[in-house]
Amino acid sequence: MAAISTPFTDGFSIKVLLIDDQTIVGETVRRMLAGEPDIEFRFCSDPAAAIDVANDFKPTVILQDLVMPDIDGLLLVKFFRANSATRETPLVVLSSKEEPVIKAKAFALGANDYMVKLPDKLEIVARIRYHSRGYINLLERNEAYHRLAESQRELAAEVNRAARYVQSLLPAPLTSTHVSIGWKFVPSTQLGGDMFGYHWIDKKHLAIYLLDVSGHGVGSSLLAVSAANVLAAQGLSGADPRDPGQVMTKLNDMFQMDRQDGKYFTIWYGVYRPTGRTLAYCNAGHPPALLYSGGTVHQLEADGPAVGMMPEMPYDTRTISVAEKARLLVYSDGVFEIEKPDGQMWQYQDFVEQITPHFTRDSDLIELHLQFVRELNNNQTLGDDFSMVEVRF
Repeated sequence: MAAISTPFTDGFSIKVLLIDDQTIVGETVRRMLAGEPDIEFRFCSDPAAAIDVANDFKPTVILQDLVMPDIDGLLLVKFFRANSATRETPLVVLSSKEEPVIKAKAFALGANDYMVKLPDKLEIVARIRYHSRGYINLLERNEAYHRLAESQRELAAEVNRAARYVQSLLPAPLTSTHVSIGWKFVPSTQLGGDMFGYHWIDKKHLAIYLLDVSGHGVGSSLLAVSAANVLAAQGLSGADPRDPGQVMTKLNDMFQMDRQDGKYFTIWYGVYRPTGRTLAYCNAGHPPALLYSGGTVHQLEADGPAVGMMPEMPYDTRTISVAEKARLLVYSDGVFEIEKPDGQMWQYQDFVEQITPHFTRDSDLIELHLQFVRELNNNQTLGDDFSMVEVRF
């Protein structure tokens, strides 16, 4: 007989498995349930085959006699609970009389209910529905969790692929007669909006930039990639890529937040000219780049708001001299906005004080700082993307 789902089953039918060596008991229960179209019934008279039958039938409730030849009923209860497919299936033991000691043993081994056989039809149907309802709810919950877990795995795989794509766009370390550049990018648990790059505009001008889009996720990452591609291709019509102020003004016109789903980005953009040893730069709401030059650490402060926040916003270019053996550090806020184990946030000034002594040492400044913030955070995975670019002149 085909099972008919009731509203509470939502795709799972009520399935009753009776295990009893007496055929007359099986026939009696079958007749009791014959008038219940939503209940599917199966009878097993061989207790030695009970586990295999249950694995095949997948009942929502098991009715099991306690007194059977060849196998002890309590031992069979134990076997059902040791079997992975029936570990949580409601199990009702049937006995010929009320025996408190046997009841206690059955419950201790994992039985869910106890009936003196055979009860009235009204009672047996009510207990079958009651136990099946609870078990079906459990199955539905487990299935929902499984679907959610699978969806999360698929989403995580997509995000990981997107993260690998973003990382594939990052530039190779640069070494030339005028300058060398190294970097470290460590993504957080979410796909973020950090992106950076550098390239020779011509033989006399090197562009260096790092941007950070608001928020996390695919949208932020795509905007970061789009803006970086525009810079790498020098695709800002009417703006001289050697003039950071002009570049920032054009970026702001192109990426207004009302056309970018409410997203904006901070960016530091600089142009180094080896002839004359000067660094021209513009900072749109980004953390100040740090230039160690002539024995002093200079904070290259922000000149204007983040790109996309204010239309028709003019940005200015600033210029600073670069001494021999100077070092420039450009980074995102993920390198200093670190939550400590006590819940307090590490402050920007703490970062400056911590990083400053490393400028005077010929060491891997970026790797040392990454180790430091991981220890500070007490976690290998940080809450935001860690992006840091070091330029040695």
